[in-house]
Amino acid sequence: MSGNAVVHVIGTGTIGEPLIGLLCEFREQLGIDEVTFHKRTPLLTDRSKVISLMSKGARLCVDDSAAKGFQNLGMEPSFEAVEAINRAAVVIDCTPSGVGISNKTKYYEKFTKNTLGFIAQGSEFGFGKPYARGINDSALIRGEDKFIQVVSCNTHNLSILIQALALQDGGPDNLVEGRFVCMRRANDISQDGSFVPSPMVGRHKDERFGTHHARDAWSLYNTMGYDLNLFSTAIKLNTQYMHTIFFDIKVKSETNAQRLIEHIMLNDRMALTYKSSANAVFSFGRDQGHYGRILNVTVVCQPTLAVRNGTEIVGYCFTPQDGNSLLSSLSAATWLLYPNDYEDRVQCLKAWFYDEV
Repeated sequence: MSGNAVVHVIGTGTIGEPLIGLLCEFREQLGIDEVTFHKRTPLLTDRSKVISLMSKGARLCVDDSAAKGFQNLGMEPSFEAVEAINRAAVVIDCTPSGVGISNKTKYYEKFTKNTLGFIAQGSEFGFGKPYARGINDSALIRGEDKFIQVVSCNTHNLSILIQALALQDGGPDNLVEGRFVCMRRANDISQDGSFVPSPMVGRHKDERFGTHHARDAWSLYNTMGYDLNLFSTAIKLNTQYMHTIFFDIKVKSETNAQRLIEHIMLNDRMALTYKSSANAVFSFGRDQGHYGRILNVTVVCQPTLAVRNGTEIVGYCFTPQDGNSLLSSLSAATWLLYPNDYEDRVQCLKAWFYDEV
């Protein structure tokens, strides 16, 4: 690209904070000149996080009205919030649900002429073209796709299961139907709120797809012209470790467990495990991951993988939450900057992909 390759991240939560760290650590390999980030509220409890990110080379940006508060707490801003958006080549929105859509209308649409693109996270359905690394890269259109929505962590998981277990043998016509039970963690270990005391079932708000997970996976594949038969349901569990998914995928072509394992092993975004508990898989990520996160899209529990009557594939897998969204966010940003060689540039992340967990 011509000009400065400045990537600006808005939000420092469970995706924003590790994403800023990744961008700073691999700035040179990715071809990024500068990383900036926006923090809305000056909080004493967040000061250690902000100072740590600044020590890695990221530059703090705040609203004018909050600048004094940050300075009083020893955090010196480099840019004002709107100024930071204006000078960025790529903006990645990692704000809570609904804020990204609001920011698009309030800010981003005013800067489309001097910014290569804007990226939002999974909760912001309708923000732009849905994207998941390795699924629909071919659907991204240079110069046209200025708004990209990185799908949610569980949607990443559904999508790669569909790709490896069904589409790998015969394309979209091989999938008869996909049914998924998303057993979601209550909240992240970094969060104090939103925990539930017992399992809490979710509503089926969509008559065709059930929950947003199947709807979003359908939308993702629809960017390539596919119309897949998908349905998902969700239940929130009283755990902070990992999301777990039960999958039931029916295909036309007969297959067997060994063939499916081979497909999984050939996909560098998928991992196998013999561990049967979420806490054991989570512990591996904490010990071996970047910021405690592996970047695989899914971890399939090999002992649970089975094929019924040759055409019905069932099993359990774990979702490395945030990790797969981090991968796609970074990949989308690099594509906006360097569409011709972004695939080569993102290989710097290979150390955090595991064949086995």
